[in-house]
Amino acid sequence: MELWDLYTKDRVKTGKTMVRGDRQPQGTYRIVVHLCLFNSNGEMLIQQRQPFKKGWSNMWDITVGGSAVAGDESWQAIQRETKEELGLDLDFSDQRPAITVSFPDGFDDMYVIQKDLDISELKLQYEEVQGVKWASKQEMLEKLDEGIFIPYHKSLIDLLFYMRDHVGAHTHEDRQ
Repeated sequence: MELWDLYTKDRVKTGKTMVRGDRQPQGTYRIVVHLCLFNSNGEMLIQQRQPFKKGWSNMWDITVGGSAVAGDESWQAIQRETKEELGLDLDFSDQRPAITVSFPDGFDDMYVIQKDLDISELKLQYEEVQGVKWASKQEMLEKLDEGIFIPYHKSLIDLLFYMRDHVGAHTHEDRQ
């Protein structure tokens, strides 16, 4: 049984939890984390979900994704999910999400990092991931058009590729 912390709209923990799969109480929110791992060629590592996985079965997705469990801070959740899904042990303790997107039931924290790695050495979680590959932005957008990629907004995919080389919302640092 997986428990999720519940938050206010201001992202303050309510002290309450819910069981995954139960109806989320109205006016509460949860945290979902995503990792967009890029290589030095500007490609993102994408994963294909297992055909028996509930929700978006057999579809392609960004590198890693999952819900924060009760007690997790966002960075702990993405660190745990990365280890579980890919067998990749990365330290996120000094990282913040590059982007946080609100959705009706919570907050999507999106981490963007660059790391070259040999994908043949990853230990994929059988219950969730059937395969991984490096993909260009164009390949991801084509998979979206084909209906074989989780239906993210195309503008979000554009932004994630942009954020691999940029930090923040401005084109330059505030120099005050």
